[in-house]
Amino acid sequence: MAPTGFSLALSALSLALPVVSGASLEYDSMCISSTTTLYEYATFGAMGSKPSAAPVKSSPSDSSGQAKAVGSKTVSQQYAPPSDISYPGVTFPVYSPQSPNPNGPLYNPNNYVPQPVSWPGYPKGGQVAAPAFPKHNSNPGGTNKDLFQAPSWCKKGSDLKPALSQSDTNGNSVWGLIDCPHLAPYLGLDNSSVTASVTSSGSLAHATTSSAGSSSSSKSSSSPSFSFGSPANVSISSVPSGTGIPSSLAIPTSLSVPSSLSFPSFNSSITGFLNNTNLFNGTACGKMPESSRVRHYDLSVGYAVIAPDGVQKNGLVVNGGFPGPLIEANWGEWIEITVTNNLPDEGTSLHWHGLLQEGTPWFDGVPSVSQAPIAPGESLTYKFRADHFGTTWYHSHYSAQYSGGALGPLVIHGPKTEPYDIDIGPVMLADWYHKDYFSIVNDTMNGFVPLSNNVLINGKMNYPCENTTFVCTPNAGISKFAFKSGKKHLLRLINPSAEAIMKFTIDGHNLKVIANDFVAINPYETNVVTLGVGQRSDVIISALNWAPHVEAVGSSGDAYWMRAEMGNGFDTTNPGCSFSDGISIQATAAVYYEDADTDSLPSTTASWTTAQLQYCGNDALSLTTPLCKIPLVTPATTETIDITFGSNGTNFVWFMNNSTFRADFNHALISAVNNGNMTFEDEWNVHNFGSNDSVRLILHNHFITAHPIHLHGHDYHVLAEGVGEWDGTITNPENTQRRDVQLMQPGLLDGTASYIVIQWNQDNPGVWPLHCHIAWHVSAGLYINVLERPDDIQKMTVPREIKNGENTWNSYSNSVVVNQIDSGL
Repeated sequence: MAPTGFSLALSALSLALPVVSGASLEYDSMCISSTTTLYEYATFGAMGSKPSAAPVKSSPSDSSGQAKAVGSKTVSQQYAPPSDISYPGVTFPVYSPQSPNPNGPLYNPNNYVPQPVSWPGYPKGGQVAAPAFPKHNSNPGGTNKDLFQAPSWCKKGSDLKPALSQSDTNGNSVWGLIDCPHLAPYLGLDNSSVTASVTSSGSLAHATTSSAGSSSSSKSSSSPSFSFGSPANVSISSVPSGTGIPSSLAIPTSLSVPSSLSFPSFNSSITGFLNNTNLFNGTACGKMPESSRVRHYDLSVGYAVIAPDGVQKNGLVVNGGFPGPLIEANWGEWIEITVTNNLPDEGTSLHWHGLLQEGTPWFDGVPSVSQAPIAPGESLTYKFRADHFGTTWYHSHYSAQYSGGALGPLVIHGPKTEPYDIDIGPVMLADWYHKDYFSIVNDTMNGFVPLSNNVLINGKMNYPCENTTFVCTPNAGISKFAFKSGKKHLLRLINPSAEAIMKFTIDGHNLKVIANDFVAINPYETNVVTLGVGQRSDVIISALNWAPHVEAVGSSGDAYWMRAEMGNGFDTTNPGCSFSDGISIQATAAVYYEDADTDSLPSTTASWTTAQLQYCGNDALSLTTPLCKIPLVTPATTETIDITFGSNGTNFVWFMNNSTFRADFNHALISAVNNGNMTFEDEWNVHNFGSNDSVRLILHNHFITAHPIHLHGHDYHVLAEGVGEWDGTITNPENTQRRDVQLMQPGLLDGTASYIVIQWNQDNPGVWPLHCHIAWHVSAGLYINVLERPDDIQKMTVPREIKNGENTWNSYSNSVVVNQIDSGL
């Protein structure tokens, strides 16, 4: 999309904005502007960043009291393809820790030595049994743990003042700063009465903001009054008369804005979206609004040296930061996102998790299914409808790239179904690995279970550096949140982990759950929220002891721990639900009420129980009934799928009905079906349900780990779950739970399988992946493709961008050997 004359006039006015008191502004304009939410264009700064040409050996020492990094080890091994393997015109990459490829998946700044392999086959000896599970008890803090303070793992005697800058830990990302998120009631704007108009081209004409290097330093005063930094420079263009922009903001001069400034807002033509709750008025359960408005964003995927927990690694970043910037829109609007691949020798893609993609199945972001991968140096523009409202995330769907950092939050604003005062915004709870993702995939395909090293809240945590030889800085910095006493706070919880089931709590507070994934539910209260990979829950903070109608429990000056725990499934005495090395299995963030010392250590204790931490499933189906009912119909077809694990003679892989998945990046399924080609390779795992009105799947899990089952293109009904054989009983048959990810419970050690029964209406033509959302499981083939209404797909027109992307990828892959050691997804 080319810039309009309006957007080119941004330099007409420069505003120098002061810090605005939190008393008059309930959201953080700095964070909104840093992620640059625009109505017509939202361009996020520089296009990614490339890694340095050599491994980083140490972090900069400084004169400001920052801790110095702990060193790294050196090895002398090299991996190269056999000399008798050759292709004309193709140069194979050589992996050497001494001379690493600086721009690809084998870039190895910490000199990690992978498991021995026999190129290009895995495992080396064609073993039929995977290596035995390790058995080790958790050892919180690990080596010399007495040097550190649990649960934050800062050094004893220190406080929570970070030793590293935000750019050192998270690159360009602002997540985790105390002033972030804090979303406004409606797209980053307040409720003043400014009306947006639509130009003749159908685009919104309004003030457009951009941020140049906005940052926030840690507050160290003993009793701060919370304030939210405004953008360093905001340009507002002059626009034609009649646009609805206040004339006082369309003056081509510089001025200082008084502290009483309230940012202008744009009244929605859709009723019920602003501060009105509109309970039971049908708004939330009504038809999606129709809108021609398009919100454009530019994103890039690249590498950068980051240290989210103080341990340096060459991580994947979106627009130079981890986690990536916030994408926002209003329900019913169109979102257009140009994604550029700045990875020099890998493909990539971005998937917009949970959005239905009705009418746009080719923009779902799944290589080999809806598109070809985006080739290095190339771009693809996605365009799709904001067809749900609520909380979700975006992530790479190419191999396990998202586990290395290629992800970010996405919020669709819509009707409120419960009242709240402050939208704290996305709170991302993720496991974290110090190895690069490609090395972990390599190990996975050899049958080894990846063990995470830490847990992050909004991309931040400390790490007890005595436990690594990698470059590590103690007290790197944890996430901080500003709460206000007497106010109701909305938290948008997201689990973008590679593997971990997250248990979330805030000491001294209860959580009112109002939505799961994109589905508003009849609220219920709990002290612990469980999230499998890919799941989201919107929660409102309420008081302890289940007291109804009480605002936030904290008072002025109070501080509380926010916690996310993954546990340790290999602990023989206190097993958890996820796989960790047992050193740091819990992330903490600090919640501060006004007048608190925002570097102080909270002294609160957790209220969860051992039973809650060890239960590896979601809350009971009977608790989670949707606010808006969708009738359950008699299924037109029913299929049973068994999930098993074993060797296919080359790799250790997962099977669904004895078939494991492997992507063919050169053949996008949606394009093939559109062309009338209904012949599929066995390894593509296509399940053609034709034009049946509805499908019911009964899945059996024959393994001892849980699986978060995700279906693209639908919110499915969850009819039943349990262990053993399903007896046909449906939980809440008049109003079954719906969501796009549901945790499938582990099977039992005695071999008894668990089950989950799901169902959806076939009303969305496309090829829709159904897979476990554990990155290592889908890498190893736990995946099928649901082919829905192929006759209707053949009537669609595949966009030119998709066809061009396929041609570009085919050209690229003909000149190099694509190093696809896993399923590709």
